[in-house]
Amino acid sequence: MLTVRTLAKGQIVIPAAIRERFGIASGTLLNLEVCGDHIELTPVPKDPIAAFCGSLAGGESMAEGLTAEHHAEVKREING
Repeated sequence: MLTVRTLAKGQIVIPAAIRERFGIASGTLLNLEVCGDHIELTPVPKDPIAAFCGSLAGGESMAEGLTAEHHAEVKREING
């Protein structure tokens, strides 16, 4: 864990090793999120579509699950 000190206007300096590891350069956009009792900074991807691609892969499709549920409901109604 690294500790940094806030500067005037609440600014912080991200150490060079961390900037290099995450590709943070001058002007890089960062998402800032409050998570309970701490803050998370995440670099905004240069291509958000490419970064998101594949993140929902795997598991059952919601559409397939809803369709199966609907079919079961219709079957119960028909059978009384």
